[in-house]
Amino acid sequence: MISSENLHFYVSCPPGLEPMLAAEYKTLGFVRVKLKKDEDNQIIHTIGEDTGGMEFEGPLEHVYLANLHLRTASRVTVRLGDFKAITFAELRKKASKLDWGKYLLPGQKVSIQVTCHKSRLYHSDAVAERVLGSIGDHFSASGKKTEQSAEGQLILVRLVNDNCTVSVDSSGELLYKRGYRQAVAKAPLRENLAAGMIMASGWDRVSPLIDPFCGSGTIPIEAAMMAQQIAPGINRSFRFSTWPTYNKAVWNEILDQAKKQILKESPPLFGYDRDAGAIEMSKANAARAGQKDHIQFICQAVSLLESPAPAGWIVTNPPYGIRVSENKDLRDLYARFGSIVKQHFSAWHVSVLCNDDQLITNMGLQKPQKTIRLMNGGISVKQVICFL
Repeated sequence: MISSENLHFYVSCPPGLEPMLAAEYKTLGFVRVKLKKDEDNQIIHTIGEDTGGMEFEGPLEHVYLANLHLRTASRVTVRLGDFKAITFAELRKKASKLDWGKYLLPGQKVSIQVTCHKSRLYHSDAVAERVLGSIGDHFSASGKKTEQSAEGQLILVRLVNDNCTVSVDSSGELLYKRGYRQAVAKAPLRENLAAGMIMASGWDRVSPLIDPFCGSGTIPIEAAMMAQQIAPGINRSFRFSTWPTYNKAVWNEILDQAKKQILKESPPLFGYDRDAGAIEMSKANAARAGQKDHIQFICQAVSLLESPAPAGWIVTNPPYGIRVSENKDLRDLYARFGSIVKQHFSAWHVSVLCNDDQLITNMGLQKPQKTIRLMNGGISVKQVICFL
């Protein structure tokens, strides 16, 4: 059963991955929200494809689908409402009229996060206090008190130019936490960023894929899940399952359909690292992801790298010289890697994540076909994509 009411929901992603998120939402058939207007019929700016996410509209089932299937997403939030507020009294009164009962039970604990920008109500703690009070007002007939707790239902309040947007988190833990990556090497790559890198590289999901600096194995594992059409959220829980409007039968139907789509086979996938401990972590993570028999993880230096096929993809996140190899000169490593790529992978696509243009130059590859700016662990990086 599909609900008839359309919701506005916002999907956030790491900055730079918006085009990949857009491609995913088209595959799922989501509808973008074009324009919104406030109570004075003034157009409210809709967050676009260059600011870390985008807004959609659709039934509650689309919120389930977004959490389950979107590989590049970080969080899915549902918009409760937008309104203008220039006084605290106005904020509390208008917020109390929102349909809290769809997402909260009377007396349920909440965690309220507030951001204020260019608004007369600029004190975030005071705004949070009024929103908390408004929830209590909404459920006043129950006699139960609403309290704040870090473990409670996350409520996001955003005040920009006196326009207040109130949203409810549907995800719970951030969506890059698939559940398989419990063993972590130094400077790990988040799962949604790894998935976005693979998508941006243009990998066809049938050709071989190699990560010569695999660390915890995230890139090969994400590639295996993509090739087998395994929904990234298939083995985890979500906050929406605690909502009063949660439809368990519909969710089970969506989950069963996702399981039926899974393919048994995947193309040749390889992860290499000179650190034996990293390889053991990769194998453990792959086993938790159900990919133990689909990826070959091998402990070896990049100087021993050889091509397993005439053509394929290299997608990798080498050390940058920050955190992992601070104060070390990595120019020789990149030059050696570039030389091996040119010698043994002349018909391969190459995609490298790095924070240093000079290190990329040291690889000696031809001019990149595409460059994407991303953030990895607070570090500004570039994904450089080449075809040799």
